[in-house]
Amino acid sequence: MTASRHLDVVVYGATGFVGRLTAEYLAHHLPSGLTVGLAGRSHDKLESVRGALPPTAAEWPLIIANADDPDSLAAMASETRVVITTVGPYARFGLPLVQACAEAGTDYVDLTGEVLFQRESIDRFDDIAHRTGARIVHACGFDSVPSDLGVHALRRAADADGAGALTDTTYVLTSMRGGVSGGTIDSLRNQLDVVRGDRTARKIAASPYSLSPDRDLEPDHGRQSDIALVDGKAIAPEVTGWKAPFAMASVNTRVVRRSSALTEGTYGPRFRYREVMNVGSSVASPLIAGAVAAGLGALVAGLSFRPTRFLLDKVLPAPGEGPSEQTRERGHFTVDLYTTTETGARYTARFAAKGDPGYKATAVMLSESALSLAVGGSALHAGGGVLTPAVAFGDVLTERLRAAGFEISTRRLP
Repeated sequence: MTASRHLDVVVYGATGFVGRLTAEYLAHHLPSGLTVGLAGRSHDKLESVRGALPPTAAEWPLIIANADDPDSLAAMASETRVVITTVGPYARFGLPLVQACAEAGTDYVDLTGEVLFQRESIDRFDDIAHRTGARIVHACGFDSVPSDLGVHALRRAADADGAGALTDTTYVLTSMRGGVSGGTIDSLRNQLDVVRGDRTARKIAASPYSLSPDRDLEPDHGRQSDIALVDGKAIAPEVTGWKAPFAMASVNTRVVRRSSALTEGTYGPRFRYREVMNVGSSVASPLIAGAVAAGLGALVAGLSFRPTRFLLDKVLPAPGEGPSEQTRERGHFTVDLYTTTETGARYTARFAAKGDPGYKATAVMLSESALSLAVGGSALHAGGGVLTPAVAFGDVLTERLRAAGFEISTRRLP
């Protein structure tokens, strides 16, 4: 990366809903001495976004860049150290920017929850990014930072105690208040369209190790379903009630398994990982969990079938839409992770934050991921490539998020 770059961070997609939230967060929390640019297709819209930011952003440069214009993306990548992109669906709009950043040696972070996009990014650009030193880091929001850093924290705690490698590990979304992102829904639509007509894509999306560097080297742990009903007692004695499938398990679990593989299996050869969500601990929890599972299946089926998709599109949020500021402020989430090590030691980690998880909290996680790259220095992963949040940032992002008000804690269970 050349020393002549005059920007530290560029927010690409700054006129979108999450892009504006990200720009606003950076305007309030940018470390002294760093410079930020705002990028998108429309100069007028960018100027409007900048005008709504605090006075500290008044001189931020505006950059015209478009996914349909590779030269504009290359120019943008060449003048900054880090690119944040909120422009999705990533499978439709994201690969040209990944290419531009990989070739320019520019660090990159995004919000994608799209497994097939990440797989194509790895296949096409991992080698290039290794050569140039670009750190391409996908899934830096609610998908998949709590999952990835949560398991990272468990591994660090077990390592510190000499308790051995991780084995069965479960993420439980204990509580959440917030809306569904229109961008997330649009990404789901796009991926369903791809897999419907492509048998190979369906196979990749279904594989629990679809993001691993070499799937043939991964352990055979049998069937690892993302749509599972789990009795809390099967997770840990302290966990009560049945748990329902978590909608984003299909991407988060694959990101976590890639982290394990990229760190040469340091999580352990018997490491197994799943994600579920809490639906209460009453005697009705098995029925509620079953209803949630059926509802998720119905949503996927409905979006896969054109007549029902037309009806669902009338009520589901559209890309670029988001909740009111009051709703974003009232949101929150708490994730509890449980693991047992190969020596029988048990640990739990908590990852929690205030703010709507898909919007306010995600803007914080995305911004702090970019700032980790901008200021993390030698504490970060040294090499380039298509990385995961835990591998790229590790303790650097953990500490930055704690300073931003997140709870990220671990404790050993009796």
